[in-house]
Amino acid sequence: MKRNILNSILLLLVLSLTMACKTKKVIVGNPAVAAEKPAVNDKKSENLKLLKSKDVVYTTLSLKSKAKLNINGNDNSVNMAIRIKKDEKIWISITAIAGIEVARALITPDSLLVINRIQSVVLKKPFSYVRKFANKQVSFTMLQSILTGNTIADFTNEKATPDLEATGFRIKGEQGDLAFNLLFNTLLKPSVTELNNVTTGQALKVEYADYQLVEAVLFPSVVKVNSVSGKDKISIAFNFSKIERNVQLDFPFTVPKRFETIN
Repeated sequence: MKRNILNSILLLLVLSLTMACKTKKVIVGNPAVAAEKPAVNDKKSENLKLLKSKDVVYTTLSLKSKAKLNINGNDNSVNMAIRIKKDEKIWISITAIAGIEVARALITPDSLLVINRIQSVVLKKPFSYVRKFANKQVSFTMLQSILTGNTIADFTNEKATPDLEATGFRIKGEQGDLAFNLLFNTLLKPSVTELNNVTTGQALKVEYADYQLVEAVLFPSVVKVNSVSGKDKISIAFNFSKIERNVQLDFPFTVPKRFETIN
């Protein structure tokens, strides 16, 4: 029973990494024509450079949001605080609407720690454990990119070809057994990210909406995530209330001695 609850919380934590956020909610509408005229299709390197130029540059991020979660048909509403030190760690705290923390996680490129305060247990795993709920090719860097609405390096390298469509750019292809489909709007920011692995029965779809200008960069204030991993189906709708970039952050993570450790 404890392991099942931990796995459900872990699924939430993994999927919570597919979002971005806001401060003041001043929505930037998608122009009919991109704000900066895109290069034509035969200039692949210029198109890729243009998309990457819209990436959010940061050393730390502090994010807060409300989230509506559905795990295999069970609905829950939670508050979430996320802190990131780029390329080093992602810290997550999940609280019930009443303000009681139910779980805390610390994710690094090598490890995953999850405290389940409901059952007084802590899960300690290598980062590779995340791939049980995602795809074997998911990396810490990829999770950071999805979280911030940045381009994903694995899919926007020199082999990628951005195709210019009426609503923006599309990049699609396959990497091993993973098929990807990335859509960018006329703001040159992601609108849909789809990752599918037919072999393992894993699929992830992230939809970004209501972009707003925060500290001279664009963030989506609404993010919808749908995930299928085997028999597990999860959907999360995020509404972000605050973002702070490049501020001093703490990453508190102390496991109470009475908690049971599950490896």
